[in-house]
Amino acid sequence: MPLILVCYINAYAQTNIENDNRHQEMMNIILQKPKTDIKTIGVLVYDGFNNLDAMGPFQILKQMSGAKTFLIAKNRGLVKNNSGVSIQVDTTTSEVDNLDIIVIPGGALETLLLTKDTLILNWIKLIDKKSKYTTSVCTGAWILGATGLLKNKSATTNWYRANEMLALYGANFKEDRWVKDGKYWTSAGVTAGMDMSLAIIDDLMGRQYTEAIMLDLEYNPKPPYIAGTPKTTDPLVADMMKEMYDMVMLPMIKKEKLRLINK
Repeated sequence: MPLILVCYINAYAQTNIENDNRHQEMMNIILQKPKTDIKTIGVLVYDGFNNLDAMGPFQILKQMSGAKTFLIAKNRGLVKNNSGVSIQVDTTTSEVDNLDIIVIPGGALETLLLTKDTLILNWIKLIDKKSKYTTSVCTGAWILGATGLLKNKSATTNWYRANEMLALYGANFKEDRWVKDGKYWTSAGVTAGMDMSLAIIDDLMGRQYTEAIMLDLEYNPKPPYIAGTPKTTDPLVADMMKEMYDMVMLPMIKKEKLRLINK
């Protein structure tokens, strides 16, 4: 439970307010139970993951009352994100066989490499057997797709070659900020993971609890330009960004296609 809510409950418990309907309504929001019991929320991290892909959802989902939210990696120790920042991770995939919510963040080259990591893919499939929400952020959908769990399901991912990449794994690309197909929730690039996480909170706890979290984070984005998607970005800028990604990613994507064709 978020510290601010704990403080509020403690302060409220020490007051002698009687028959105060408004305060009771406030307490009802804070102490309500989710529609589905959520005890564990795990965010998978690996060298090269995008920091906001993981930490955006982590910051939001950790405010689920009664749930434990933690990072998980293949090996215990320091994991370096794609900005070069190292994060200490104390829980390994070998130690976790059950999560209520799993979050799979994206990255770039390292993410594509992880689509071939049998140990990680098998672990995700193991977690998925009992999970209530199986989710991905950005190119994390490539990893989730590589498990086969997105086959014939609607999903979204980072704008870069989105339709092409999801088609590799038999998923149906939907150009939305986030997409829900049963218990599978996927988001578009980076910042969309926060919107998806708020939508999950809303699905579990309803509007008032979600609005409380949004206010706690002062989540009210107002970017300087209406941009950030291929359709809303200056075409020259969009083409430039695609070419930049192609120089790094396309050779590996072509190899991945051939591998899957010959599999």
